[in-house]
Amino acid sequence: MPVTIAEGLSAIETLKSENIFFMTEERAAHQDIRPLQVAILNLMPDKGRTEEQFLRLLANTPLQVQVTFLTTASYTSKHTAPSYLKGVYKTFDKVGHLHYDALIITGSPVEQMEFEEVAYWQELVHILDWAHRHVYCSLFVCWAAQAALYHHYGIAKVALAEKLSGVYRHQVVDSDHTLVRGFDDHFFAPHSRHTTIDEAAYEENEHLVVIARSPEAGLYLGASRDGRMIFVTGHSEYDPLTLDNEYRRDLGRGLNPKKPANYYEGGTVSVTWRSHANLLFANWLNYHVYQATPYQLDQIERIERQS
Repeated sequence: MPVTIAEGLSAIETLKSENIFFMTEERAAHQDIRPLQVAILNLMPDKGRTEEQFLRLLANTPLQVQVTFLTTASYTSKHTAPSYLKGVYKTFDKVGHLHYDALIITGSPVEQMEFEEVAYWQELVHILDWAHRHVYCSLFVCWAAQAALYHHYGIAKVALAEKLSGVYRHQVVDSDHTLVRGFDDHFFAPHSRHTTIDEAAYEENEHLVVIARSPEAGLYLGASRDGRMIFVTGHSEYDPLTLDNEYRRDLGRGLNPKKPANYYEGGTVSVTWRSHANLLFANWLNYHVYQATPYQLDQIERIERQS
């Protein structure tokens, strides 16, 4: 089944060229099926590339997914034309009355700031609280995972001595968890961050589970015990050249970065995480969204009251 997206998204031409299965909202409206309603709060500066990365993964499942892209109202991206944001993105005030099967909140290059110093922090807190009542399952990526753990559980982030950048080997810790169904015992995933979470505090919290981790990169995949919040500290969605582009960008800024670890092979990029990324998102959509979310989305608030 395809992912359903709005007309006008910059990702459309790229998806067409890659033969990614998607359809427009107009075409989807003529099918007698309820697609999964997935909202993506895109906090990354390069909106178009991030759209492409997540849409590739959402489209590679048997489920029909209708995607709504969200942006912050309290902060306007300096890297994206306002006309584009106005045309294909919505702000929270336009969707706050709605319910969604799932929500994805992307990473953001603000991790070296205190949470409360981020321009849109209060808006994000409002969205995180809203999601409990209006979204069945939320998936938080990189900085968003740190932010959600901090807001919901008081788990702090910890500054790293140097930037963690590269593709790291991870081990499945909880092989019975549905998120890693079909995974090998070890798999690879990219990381790109200056901070990490307080793992001791995470492990001590009875409401959270550890699913996969890396000796070098730490906790990679975790979830709330009820399965309605998923935390991914890395970037399984990254395309082959994202880490390379970041490395070259930092070189150009005179930051003297280290080369991304375990990433270049013989002078070229070696992609070792694509199969894991697709399986992770397929498992998430199937077991934590499609198999669990109520058909009538307004029942989510009743489920939250009973939990």
